[in-house]
Amino acid sequence: MEILWVLMALVMMGVVLSPFLLRRRGRIEQVAPGHPDAADPADYGFVREEELDVRLPGPDQDLLDVLDVVQRGQDHRAAQQLLAGTETQGELRWQRVQAFAGAAALELQQRPGGVSETPGGQWLRVWRLQAPEDPGGAAVHAEFLVQQAWRTAAPGTDDFRIIMEEARDACGQAALLAPGDPVPHITELSVARGLGYSRPEFEQLWLKVLDRAPHHMGAHLAALHYWCEKWHGSRELAYQFAEAAAARAPRGSLLAAMPLFAVFEHLPEVNLVASFYQSETVTKAIHGALHAVHSARPDDPMLAHVRHLLVFFLVRAERWSEAMNQLVHVDGHVGALPWTLSPDPAAEFAVYRALAVAGYEANGGSPATLPH
Repeated sequence: MEILWVLMALVMMGVVLSPFLLRRRGRIEQVAPGHPDAADPADYGFVREEELDVRLPGPDQDLLDVLDVVQRGQDHRAAQQLLAGTETQGELRWQRVQAFAGAAALELQQRPGGVSETPGGQWLRVWRLQAPEDPGGAAVHAEFLVQQAWRTAAPGTDDFRIIMEEARDACGQAALLAPGDPVPHITELSVARGLGYSRPEFEQLWLKVLDRAPHHMGAHLAALHYWCEKWHGSRELAYQFAEAAAARAPRGSLLAAMPLFAVFEHLPEVNLVASFYQSETVTKAIHGALHAVHSARPDDPMLAHVRHLLVFFLVRAERWSEAMNQLVHVDGHVGALPWTLSPDPAAEFAVYRALAVAGYEANGGSPATLPH
């Protein structure tokens, strides 16, 4: 994947320079900034690149408000209250646990502490000390350790294993505090990938997740990584897992989009031609994801994740109008795959958004013809 992103960056370097593309007989051509016929994402009401929110895949104002309170005052109580009021089995709890853990990990990275400085993320330590029986704090702490392992150490090193083993213990403690909550077990799926659980061990863990939340999209995405070729499975096993999840998805479930995520995890590293993205396998996965999006509840917390990945694939397949239809729904937030794989998620998203606008206009589209 690293090679793919490097090549894309070289091919599209000029794209990030804002209005740059000209519509001409259905083709996209680069022109100088300021050209009167250049496509401009701002014409569609899209957010400026520097204003894109990289923290979340979509809006969750309650979470953002609480994060602001917690980080300004270094007081965990608002986070504790928000998680206590968030449905245990739902996708939203998992996303909020990830967000709080990520905020604490980023604080610690920015302020590691020292003789005269309090380390970042101190509010999470206080939370665990003052409310050791609180299941929300325990779940956030477990996820925090997992993120610390992936952020600060290379897989396979002693440091990585030590942190991951601590995270495994923390997952167990969190699970004991909330027996019906799938989140600690979902967090352990990442531990299983990092520590290389055997397949029987992983499948036993997966059954614990399914017992509590059989149609949890976030859990399926976490499990998919384990079955991927680059970890402990293969392309075939990952596709089988994704397709089985899609086949048993209830009506309105976004699990029907799982094959698209499996395709993404196994993209050829140097294939930049549109024909690959128009192949039968990719087209079938795109159609499954589009069907899932059209059938899902508008307030499904995982909907933005699927829409973001669709933008990537639809642009690469040169399906400009469909890409624009997805952009209308997700523009403003970029905290999702594939953008988060880039050191600058906002810039990566802006590249694809600009390409979508230019392709749309090259084929006769305009702000007036785009449904909102």
